[in-house]
Amino acid sequence: MTAPEPLVELTTTVNGEVVTATVPARLHVADFLRQRLGLTGTHVGCEQGSCGMCTVVVDGEAVKSCLMLACQLDGRNVQTVESLAVDDELNPLQQCFKEQHALQCGFCTPGMLMTATALAHQGGHPSREEIREEIAGVLCRCTGYENIVTAIERYFAESVERPADEAAASLPGGAR
Repeated sequence: MTAPEPLVELTTTVNGEVVTATVPARLHVADFLRQRLGLTGTHVGCEQGSCGMCTVVVDGEAVKSCLMLACQLDGRNVQTVESLAVDDELNPLQQCFKEQHALQCGFCTPGMLMTATALAHQGGHPSREEIREEIAGVLCRCTGYENIVTAIERYFAESVERPADEAAASLPGGAR
């Protein structure tokens, strides 16, 4: 007979809301978000960190949630794709994806959006090559990446054109 898996208490902020939970020590973030919190926008693909479908933003950094344990979220800030739209209105990044036709089946879209969100948290204006490098960790089998790169590039170009306070408010998961 094996001993029961140890449980761990955690308090984290997910999409702006404080969450306190008791979780098995080996529960992955992806499973915590999907099964415990009902945030199914975080897709699970390979469960080995290769596909990037499960990418979320933790403390401003892109993280593959299948490779991180939920107990590691204690005291940290998590953003999922559900944090992007406000009152069912697409945020500027999502709008760029829509207008540039940067999705087909949509399975990789949450991972792409959250990777771009983490890139936005870094500040600056990444080049097309830097955008390609950043999203290389999220596999897409439908689009060939061209429209995805163009959408992210457009988002950054438009965020530079907006006044600073408006650009900060439109940052995915940023000040609202």
